[in-house]
Amino acid sequence: MRWTGPPATPGAQDRRAECPQPGRSPDGWSTFTPSVHRGSHPDHPQDRPVPPAAPWDPDRGVAPPQRSECPTVKPVRRMTSLLATVGLVATGILATSTGTASAADPVQLTLLNINDFHGRITNAAADKDLTVALAGTIEEQRAAATAAGGDSLLLSAGDNIGASLFASSSAQDQPTIDVLNALGLAASAVGNHEFDRGESDLVDRVVSDKTNAKWDYLGANVYRKGTQTPALPEYGIYPVGGVRVGVIGAVTQETSTLVSPAGIADLDFGDPVAAVNRVAAQLTDGDESNGEADVLVAEYHEGAPAGDTTVPPATLDGQLAASPVFASIVNETSPRVAAIFTAHTHQTYAYQAPVPGEAGVTRPVVQTGSYGANVGKVVLTVDRQTGAVTATAATNVPRTTTAPADLVATYPRVAQVRSIVDTAVAAAEVIGRQPVGSVTADITTAFTGGSYSGGVYVGSAPGTTTGRDDRGSESTLGNLVADSLRASLSSADRGGAQIGVVNPGGLRADLLQAPDGVVTYAEANAVLPFVNNLTTVSLTGEQFRTLLEQQWQPSTASRPYLQLGLSDNVTYTFDPSAAAGSRITSVTVDGRPLDPAASYRIGTFSFLAAGGDNFAVFTQGTDPRDSGLIDRDAWIAYLQANPNLAPDFARRAVQVPAVTEPVTAGTQVTIPVAGLDLTSLGSPANTTVTASWRDQQVGQATVSGGRADVTVTVPADAPAGPTALVLTAQPSGTTVTVPFTVAAAPVKVASTTVLVSTAALQKCPFLPVLLISATGLADGQAAVGRVGFREGDRVFADVPAQRGLAVTVLPRLSRGEHVFTSAFTPADPSRVAGSTSNPVLVRGR
Repeated sequence: MRWTGPPATPGAQDRRAECPQPGRSPDGWSTFTPSVHRGSHPDHPQDRPVPPAAPWDPDRGVAPPQRSECPTVKPVRRMTSLLATVGLVATGILATSTGTASAADPVQLTLLNINDFHGRITNAAADKDLTVALAGTIEEQRAAATAAGGDSLLLSAGDNIGASLFASSSAQDQPTIDVLNALGLAASAVGNHEFDRGESDLVDRVVSDKTNAKWDYLGANVYRKGTQTPALPEYGIYPVGGVRVGVIGAVTQETSTLVSPAGIADLDFGDPVAAVNRVAAQLTDGDESNGEADVLVAEYHEGAPAGDTTVPPATLDGQLAASPVFASIVNETSPRVAAIFTAHTHQTYAYQAPVPGEAGVTRPVVQTGSYGANVGKVVLTVDRQTGAVTATAATNVPRTTTAPADLVATYPRVAQVRSIVDTAVAAAEVIGRQPVGSVTADITTAFTGGSYSGGVYVGSAPGTTTGRDDRGSESTLGNLVADSLRASLSSADRGGAQIGVVNPGGLRADLLQAPDGVVTYAEANAVLPFVNNLTTVSLTGEQFRTLLEQQWQPSTASRPYLQLGLSDNVTYTFDPSAAAGSRITSVTVDGRPLDPAASYRIGTFSFLAAGGDNFAVFTQGTDPRDSGLIDRDAWIAYLQANPNLAPDFARRAVQVPAVTEPVTAGTQVTIPVAGLDLTSLGSPANTTVTASWRDQQVGQATVSGGRADVTVTVPADAPAGPTALVLTAQPSGTTVTVPFTVAAAPVKVASTTVLVSTAALQKCPFLPVLLISATGLADGQAAVGRVGFREGDRVFADVPAQRGLAVTVLPRLSRGEHVFTSAFTPADPSRVAGSTSNPVLVRGR
């Protein structure tokens, strides 16, 4: 890869030698007295007089040489391939300078890059050596570049701050800013998390006219609302090894959906590639007045996705197919740009991607992962005279394994970083002792190995940590955190969450009442130490049911089951013995059955929203939104707003098999119930469970070991169709709904019974009188059953009906009138309806 240009004007080389460029000695680029060109930021107008600059600090190079009255030759640049370049890239070997470099020698520019550092000056365990190792990696790579006769520049692709761990976030990320200042960061694309506290915080506090963050924060696609006026510096130009390196920054166009709208109300976020290309054209148009660079680098706070299911995500083609946004960065960024750094998606890759319009030519496209795990390294071999890039190499360098003490002793910058981190951790410990809330009793994860003593659950050993973190069981802490997510994300501008969902592995400590019920900042932070972003996403009712089904993990998972914490407006029943996909037997949301077709807004951690812990259905959701909040900050705000929190021992989930067969009104059904008792510390053992139907108690049972068989009598007046029982366990207050169906009354075959007597036909009064009952069915079938002959309410004969006929002989009658009827009772009363005959009058003599 190289830049080529037209032949120099005759005599131009001599004039350059005779008339030194500003900041440039006659024999090469050995010294600089640069001014600062930052693009068209309102605070840095292009026509503002440029003040005299101090001698260039090679650790903070930020500017191009000042303009000179002497003539210069500006090459017209285009990307071409060289056989030598192809060979060097293929073998991974780059030419290095030897001996004393001169202006005629090519220079190796080592571009070092980080992205998505997120204030990780320590990890969750407060390991301060990780930042020392990151600083040491940067210094080792700088030293290697210098030893090879080249030069280096430290850059970032954004999200340096925001979503930070406690040691940094407790001081509003000032320790991270100080660390990056100490490391000599030259420029960074602005990331979406730089806007977490709003534009004013970024401009007025974080940058503060570069009295705080000393590097340039670049955002070429960040505009004033409704205009194309840049709101931030678009680019910076940095003299490195005798070459002017132009760095252009851009942020994801989705930023407006990732942070609180109020903080960016005056901003628009445009197409990042279009913005980079616009500035790239400006910096290579030959007009010194609007900034000129020899080599261009793009810093995008946007990147490749995690991958797709059809192409391995490690391949460039797979990433391009998976993301149109990433494809635009790779395939549409101007060929004037020699190297592309990316960010935002926390992926790790170092590709050589084809340059658009330049057959056979590639350029580096790099992302380092996140949290300083790697340092991105791109080496460009550049002709100092023409600005031609003749070779490139790209890799990700893992954090060094050199002993921290050796790094501190060897590199002054590392020693400074160590001091900053030590001070920050000590200050965080002071802040950590500040009270932020209170509890009236322990609120914990689920425990194993304990027992119920005096009717409440206690741990297996003295103290309160033995046996904690049973991730396969429901807990008071998991449900409380889910409640806090729903509360924190319920407003429309935070995502409109209707349901809170928590993964059990995110709960790393408990809220304990001892010794005084006070919850400190550090104790609250210890519960949720991972600093996940809070996210909302829409799932259909059917997808939410699938989410609950996915608590049963794949066979390859380390844990067979993970119990989600749920906000208190959700309950469900389940049958672990049922087939996969059919284990959830009922779900109730806000007191109503889950609607499979309805949309429900779920508030959760970014980890879960990305399909973490095998809850893959989250990735099928729609309208995902980053709230701009991180879990720790929202959690602490919830604790502050809700003092004297008490554990809620009511379960969200109870083991109840589905009632699959319709139940006839007036009959009984027995429902087995299990898993009624929690195993969080202090949870009561339930003793009774009642069943009610439409506020009418229809059954009760004794609970033993969290189990009961509840026999329910369905009211005789229960209408046919779907209905539900409500089971309530005491003393926990657990309430779940059990749906079932009341069987519809069958449609019976009608019968008609006619009664006649022989009295009117008999001439002799001494002969017996017969009563003859005849029953016919509406379907024409013969009536089978029994017939009862009655006088008034008295049945005096009961005889079988043969083909619908039944006959009886009247007993001797007293004088007077007697009225008789016959009543047919079918042999199958569920199919055939009974009937009563007409009355028959017989006179006794």
